Amino acid sequence: MGRSRLLIPLFFILAACGSEKPVAAVAMPDTYAAEVAATVLESGGNAVDASIAAAFSLAVTLPEAGNIGGGGFMLVFVEGESNFIDYRETAPRLAHRDMYLDDNGDVIENASRIGHRAAGVPGTVAGMWLAHQRYGTMPWSDLLAPAIQLARTGFVADEIQRGELQEELDYFGDAVNFAEHFGAMQSGEQFRQPDLAKTLERIARIGPDEFYRGETARLLVAEMERGDGLITMEDLDAYKVVERDPLRSEWRDLEILAAPPPSSGGFAIVQLLKMKDYLAPAFEGHGHNSPQYVHLVAEMEKRVFADRAEYLGDPDYVGVPMDELLDEAYLRRRALEVNENQISALDDARPGLESPDTTHFSIVDRWGNAVANTYTLNGSYGNGVVVEGAGFLLNNEMDDFSVKPGVPNMYGVVGSTANEIQPGKRMLSSMSPTILLRDDKVEMVLGTPGGSTIFTTVFQAIVNIYDFGMTPIEAAGAARFHHQLLPPDLVTYSPTVPLPAETIGALGDAGYRVEPHSFNYGDLHIIYSHDGKIEAGSDPRFWGESRVIMQKQ
Repeated sequence: MGRSRLLIPLFFILAACGSEKPVAAVAMPDTYAAEVAATVLESGGNAVDASIAAAFSLAVTLPEAGNIGGGGFMLVFVEGESNFIDYRETAPRLAHRDMYLDDNGDVIENASRIGHRAAGVPGTVAGMWLAHQRYGTMPWSDLLAPAIQLARTGFVADEIQRGELQEELDYFGDAVNFAEHFGAMQSGEQFRQPDLAKTLERIARIGPDEFYRGETARLLVAEMERGDGLITMEDLDAYKVVERDPLRSEWRDLEILAAPPPSSGGFAIVQLLKMKDYLAPAFEGHGHNSPQYVHLVAEMEKRVFADRAEYLGDPDYVGVPMDELLDEAYLRRRALEVNENQISALDDARPGLESPDTTHFSIVDRWGNAVANTYTLNGSYGNGVVVEGAGFLLNNEMDDFSVKPGVPNMYGVVGSTANEIQPGKRMLSSMSPTILLRDDKVEMVLGTPGGSTIFTTVFQAIVNIYDFGMTPIEAAGAARFHHQLLPPDLVTYSPTVPLPAETIGALGDAGYRVEPHSFNYGDLHIIYSHDGKIEAGSDPRFWGESRVIMQKQ
């Protein structure tokens, strides 16, 4: 069906007379999701309705990250009230701390990344259902209809998407059944997923009970049994979505709504924004992505990652000292620790207290409601296992635990016992769906994929708009950089939009290794509402699409 318009019931035709004004916007990872979400909003649905329809559509057209076999976070602002819906995956009941270590206590290569035992219990279907029950206004089955249509009649993968798929086919090899299900997506022709269509039809008709207790659950558990996986019917039946209070913090004349633990992203964004303001004199006179600008931000990021590794985990299992981590006096002290002239040694960037693949989308509706949703399979195409007969991929989120304290995960991030594997526990995440309010009204909605680069990317996008006057599309497309404590001298940048050559050279002279990141990280989707207008931007590095929805007056 190519990129033809997707119809859902109750399509609402706007009045055909008078001038137009922007009333809503969507910023999506692909054209299909942009079309689906915009159609829902035009049909009278709200931001949550549009997010549910988009999430299920992306499970079809963005199988590397969009999912029903993974999980994530939805940050909601509806009718002046905020909520954080945590539908992150959980460790199966049979999981244990040392499950990926050999007899010598060493990490078994790829054990937490490829294959059945890498999967956590999926949360996406339950999360979307809870959001619908709390805030949805359109029928559940109507919101899944576009995804079912796309799975049944097919879609055409983007050229970049097809190129990246070949890398994953080589990576998974014959260890899993990935190639036999997704090899045909390379062709540039209609890619149909009939088993997934049937699964979505069952979920549309029955709801989450079908996924967690019905035929889909039985197919998932049978797949686990074929591959010595851990997820059981009891695990699926016991899965629960958790509603949490968003992190709220004042910044300048705005209020930040950010992701609480088990995300590490919200606290990190707040820390970075506030430390930058405390260091304003040091930043003065240094332009965007200049050598000293990059050095100062890297110094801040070093300290944020030190705190992340030491203190962050599932708050239902460990005590997270969030009040202390966001205390103004603490952040002022951390900012003053920044070495303005040289790279801090690791011993100088310890935790400060005493004692590629995800996807994001942003939506604002005509009533001023907003959704920032980030969900994931973790690595691109998850663990490479497709549930036979059900047609969806499973995640490899178990790698987001600290498989062994001090040993980096696939994104090079280390952790401590706060994030060790325990049955039923949610693994720590960097996903950072974020909303900024001014006078209790939505001003910005944004987020991105990118593993450990997520919150450094979101931070830079916010600063790009507020400190450098960029538009959303300029902020999303600008060169960005990343530092994460280890290695202490390494700064990476998104390969297709490198840092200026003079910045790279000067940082090298200062002792940094400045290198392209191992993947083209970040796929920002930003909506910015200000001065009576709405702007939206999707990262030009990839194939996302943003739309501003106009209403006739």
